[in-house]
Amino acid sequence: MARWITGVLLGVFGAGAAVCQTRPAFDIADVHMSPRADWVKNRRMMDGGVLAGDRYELRRATLVDLIRTAYNVDANKVFGGPGWVDYDRFEVIAKTQPGTRPERLRLMLQTLLAERFRLIVKEDTQQVPGYVLSKGKGSLGFGPPKDAVGGSVSTGCQNTPHFEPPSGSYANFQCRNVTMEAFAAVLHGPLAMPVQDATGLDGMWDLDLQYPMGNMAAGGKPADAVIEGVAKLGLKLEPGRVPQAVLTVVSADEQPSANPAGVTEALPTLPAPEFEVASVRLGDGTGPSVNVRFEPGGRVTARGMPPGGLIRDAWGLPLGDEIVGLPKSFQSGISANITILAKAPEGVASDRDHMYAMLKALLIERYKMVWHMEDRPMDAQTLVAVKPKLTKADPAGRTGCARQGQQQQGQSLMVKLVCTNMTMTQFAEQIRGIESSVKYPVLDGTGLEGAWDFTIDYDAMASLAGMRMRLGIGGAAAAEGQASDPSGSMGFADVLQRQLGLKLETHKRPEPVLVIDRMEDKPTEN
Repeated sequence: MARWITGVLLGVFGAGAAVCQTRPAFDIADVHMSPRADWVKNRRMMDGGVLAGDRYELRRATLVDLIRTAYNVDANKVFGGPGWVDYDRFEVIAKTQPGTRPERLRLMLQTLLAERFRLIVKEDTQQVPGYVLSKGKGSLGFGPPKDAVGGSVSTGCQNTPHFEPPSGSYANFQCRNVTMEAFAAVLHGPLAMPVQDATGLDGMWDLDLQYPMGNMAAGGKPADAVIEGVAKLGLKLEPGRVPQAVLTVVSADEQPSANPAGVTEALPTLPAPEFEVASVRLGDGTGPSVNVRFEPGGRVTARGMPPGGLIRDAWGLPLGDEIVGLPKSFQSGISANITILAKAPEGVASDRDHMYAMLKALLIERYKMVWHMEDRPMDAQTLVAVKPKLTKADPAGRTGCARQGQQQQGQSLMVKLVCTNMTMTQFAEQIRGIESSVKYPVLDGTGLEGAWDFTIDYDAMASLAGMRMRLGIGGAAAAEGQASDPSGSMGFADVLQRQLGLKLETHKRPEPVLVIDRMEDKPTEN
């Protein structure tokens, strides 16, 4: 029987219900929709979820993001709900006691969702795509079951990958004293899908599972390698539909209720964050480059990174976007690359938005940058209909596009993109976040009304290769409609026209460009 949840009864999904006499709640919270003009242009999706001092923030979060965060579940275990639950985005800025533990923060977020969105969810079981583990033909390759007394000393599975030239790297799972149910749960990781134990084998077992990782042979798939490795143990993995514990959205309001009076005063706007202390020095040209990242203790580091790349990250610019006025010394070799060691001040959340804001302030200061944004005629895309091959949407379906498959095949990265209940305007808005070679927001010029369901399969690496060619890296661009990669796979734009009868046309139109008026060739001394 399903258990109905209003947002406050379940602390950790699957761990049982804990009924509280008093609902844990934030002291005060600002909940509002994310400005559409910002999130449709920004590749950065949900950020936040970290308590910094007394401030808790979630930014650009869909309702599915909020539910998965509140209930500590994967997004693919949140079912049902109206179409907008995985499309519209919201901002949550809340105040609570410093040091509040993560599990209590989740309960507070559950309360907020129940009160502000009138969210009702229920525990449920759904049959979802996965794999079934059963006994294979022949003798089992891992010995008899072990009881609690005679079992192995260690318990559980450890993966210690190893490399064997020239064949490549191998996964090496060593499982000791585990049940078949526990082994099936381990297989969930490499298969990226749930696995149901149907072996009928009781007791505890020792198993050694090996399979090749990385690029498979031509036409091979990672799942095939796992299936073959399991078969050598005398077991069998087959695709099927398996029961999965999920949360089902029963109802929710698209517009959150109004903020309480005084929320602006209780949650004052924070000043632009700056590093407490920072060292910036030219790299020595040794070792791998490491992009900017947060580390434990509030440290922020980057190693051997080109300043132009750091500027793109800090300003939120797409890869390949023109930066006018960037010093020529930055565009040749690695002599201008820098290494950063910095510390964030207390009370600043360790998330990407704050990290990039502090990086932006640091670059401006240490390179004495003067800059502005300016609209200039740029090559931008418009989505048009050539011979559309689309299916009218099920109005009960969720609005959005999701990658439901991603497999490495040789030098190709094959992606299955499934879009449901999408208008062409909404799909055009999403393209910049889907396709790395698209630098500016895409306009809808299809003239197609209503919502649609469609699926495309494309090679993400071919798309990247096409972008490199357009930037003059690696030879002439492929002709229109032809594969942009020597493997013969087709990138996003080519597949869009071939499979859906839609086309991305390039036109000149005003788009914002970063213009650097003045900038030093080297950072100032520490």
